Amino acid sequence: MGTQTILIAVSLSLATLLLIWLSLVMAAAESAVSRVTRSSLNNLILGLQTDNELSQFSRMKRIDKVHKVQSLIIDRHATTGSCAFFRVTSNIFTGVLVACLASLFDLPEWSDLVIGLVFAFIVAFVSVKIRPRVNGARKPLDIMLKHVKVVSFAVKLTPFARSSRSEMMAKSGRDSDLSDDEELEKLQIEQGRAMVDQLVEAGAFDPEISEMLDNVLTLSTTLTREIMVPRTDMICISDETTLSSALKLFSRSGFSRIPVIGDDVDDLKGVLYLKDVVRSIAFDPDSEGRVVAPLAREAVLVPESKPVDDLFHYMQKTRHHVAVVVDEYGGIAGMVTIEDAIEQIVGELEDEHDRIQHEQPQQVGEHEWKLPARTPIAELEELFEIDIDEDDVDTVYGLLTKLLGSVPIVGSSAVTRGLRLTAADAAGRRKKIATIIVEPASQYEAPEELAKEGARESA
Repeated sequence: MGTQTILIAVSLSLATLLLIWLSLVMAAAESAVSRVTRSSLNNLILGLQTDNELSQFSRMKRIDKVHKVQSLIIDRHATTGSCAFFRVTSNIFTGVLVACLASLFDLPEWSDLVIGLVFAFIVAFVSVKIRPRVNGARKPLDIMLKHVKVVSFAVKLTPFARSSRSEMMAKSGRDSDLSDDEELEKLQIEQGRAMVDQLVEAGAFDPEISEMLDNVLTLSTTLTREIMVPRTDMICISDETTLSSALKLFSRSGFSRIPVIGDDVDDLKGVLYLKDVVRSIAFDPDSEGRVVAPLAREAVLVPESKPVDDLFHYMQKTRHHVAVVVDEYGGIAGMVTIEDAIEQIVGELEDEHDRIQHEQPQQVGEHEWKLPARTPIAELEELFEIDIDEDDVDTVYGLLTKLLGSVPIVGSSAVTRGLRLTAADAAGRRKKIATIIVEPASQYEAPEELAKEGARESA
């Protein structure tokens, strides 16, 4: 055998091995792409954004991989079709190359064809039935992240795979952006809801119980962003605040857990617990002047796209009652508690301390009014015969929030146009300001100083 023949044999062997590898990769990806869920990708991005051990370069590189996988599962049918096309093509060319390789040894032509066909069949069998498919089913996310570049390249080379998307969706009746697990869960929810409706019609349950059962079935389709307290309504505390001031804020706000921040809300330092502050002051009264930063516990972060049922089980399992919600860019979107998830099932939760908001303004003094927080500014102008001229807010609560520059709590006050607005009380489990006292400001008070004072009190 000459040198040229040896080089050809080596080249064919390497090409054959490359095609075998490509066939196995495409088989694994074909199985994995239908099992990767959107929630798992969102959770992975959150984990990467909060992993302090990673460098910025490594973090962005891995997040870019996740984004590529997200683009692949937008049209699962097209991605699966591309993987299947390259898997079959690789198997065919593997048989052809093996047949060419066998022809170098001066074997009969029929034996070259038989060897090529048998080898192609073996590779096809292995790629479909053995380890690649198993790994794709057990570790779909790992498979897709490992081979995302190869799969993306295969999808780009097979644009014709997208043309059959509508036809395949019509035949299967499936949404292309759902994984197999998500499709099964959707079917089970629909079946469960139909069963609940039948039981209600048969009189097996009270209307309240049937409503709760229906709420349970909708937990998987309700996202955390729909039940969270938005960042604009969050009560936060600076990491340089003293323990005595923190204790006053706990008392006035009615909350037992408050986020600790640095320069702004996105600079989250942790979560401060009332019981930690009380314990620290009770055992060491001299600690009242210390800052709260050392007592802040590590905050639990959850993505805003997390389904409420997953959120509830996660918080129940980790024994956390409050979590900070982050958006897709890693910024703080809001807060959520385990009670928020429970309320999605049983409805609004209130205790004996919750006050009912007045529906109409009440005059409590000669020139003093108690107004519901949502009273329009126009009504306030009419009561006191003044022109406030605030175009970017519509309610008395919004006006007080704008004057303070932060979320009002009970006792917060500010002055504008000769009127003093004071947050009187809170209502509901979320302790939102329910009523605001409006009265003429004292002629001896400087409006600017009072506004600053109120802002400091609510900070």
